[in-house]
Amino acid sequence: MTKKETTKLHALDDFCMKKALLLAKRAFRADEVPVGALVVDSSNKVIGRGYNQVEKRKSQRAHAEQLAIEQACKKIGDWRLEGCTLYVTLEPCTMCMGLIKLSRIERVVFGAASPLFGYQLDKNRKSQLYKKGVIKIRKGVGKATAAALLKDFFKNKRM
Repeated sequence: MTKKETTKLHALDDFCMKKALLLAKRAFRADEVPVGALVVDSSNKVIGRGYNQVEKRKSQRAHAEQLAIEQACKKIGDWRLEGCTLYVTLEPCTMCMGLIKLSRIERVVFGAASPLFGYQLDKNRKSQLYKKGVIKIRKGVGKATAAALLKDFFKNKRM
């Protein structure tokens, strides 16, 4: 990838992460852990949006990534999201990373690392779920804003 292409891709990543952060703020206002996610297709069109709704839906499966992926699949009429990028404000958990792999998402761009549930914590038991293709991952996009939102949320919960 040329420097110009990389610069253009990083600008797109920043733009899309800002949109994902707006979804995370929506989760915050709904008293959910503030995580937002977008699925963007290969033509840079948003095809799926989600924010955490675990409490509202009373389901541990209602993570932002899961909801965005489900919406994207419905939008395109296929479960394969080849060529797509997932933008998420918090590092995906192992459950979500499994879905990301099964969905054949090409890239994951996330903001803040998750010190409790992030997929990177599972270094000894790498997911053997799906071996086809390697997911490209970019970390730390919008990290400061995402981390501050999470910190504020949990600070309010502990008061």
